[in-house]
Amino acid sequence: MWNDNICLASSSPRRREMFAWIGLSFTYISTDINEEAWQGELPVDYVMRLAQQKAQKGREKLTEKSLVVAADTIVALDGEMLGKPADALEAENMLRRLRGRIHQVMTALCLIDVQSDTSYQDHCLTQVEMRPYSDEEIQAYIESGDPLDKAGAYAIQHQQFRPVVNFTGCFASVMGLPLCHLERTFRKIDGYPLRDMPKICKKNVGYTCSIFPRVLDGEMIG
Repeated sequence: MWNDNICLASSSPRRREMFAWIGLSFTYISTDINEEAWQGELPVDYVMRLAQQKAQKGREKLTEKSLVVAADTIVALDGEMLGKPADALEAENMLRRLRGRIHQVMTALCLIDVQSDTSYQDHCLTQVEMRPYSDEEIQAYIESGDPLDKAGAYAIQHQQFRPVVNFTGCFASVMGLPLCHLERTFRKIDGYPLRDMPKICKKNVGYTCSIFPRVLDGEMIG
């Protein structure tokens, strides 16, 4: 059954902001996990594992029955995973490598219903094409400080840098939280008060999504 005691296991201010758009009351906690990839681990397996570990870590910190929500995002270029840059130099290298190219952004979700000891997982994959921004634009963006806590060292929604020229999939997922994928996962729990997630997303992101009916119908798209 649906539980109003929702805890978002996330250290990301942006993800917390996006979760607040939904209109559900929630608390949040930070979860520190080892984010080192296993040898030979595929990007989708990696991001699913980290989301699950974050949710489990959140569950271990709770003393009451709750619904724990966690997410993780990774950028993949030619099969190589690009996480958050360690410093400005690594951010510069990532942005240079991504410039003018197509890459994949994967966000995984994990929900744990503590009361029923049930977990739910989902993931979203979006193809993203970057524009041929200049070296000067890279430096100005790095000086803003924005890239340092972002997978792949960029934010799709950044109003000045605007690094993305085209994408196929979910805009919100590239930001860090695929809202319609989260909605369809919530709907697996009896008693969940349905949300008009496409409307919520459009209001806050300003993007009219064309794939949300297929996502909410359960298709692995986005």
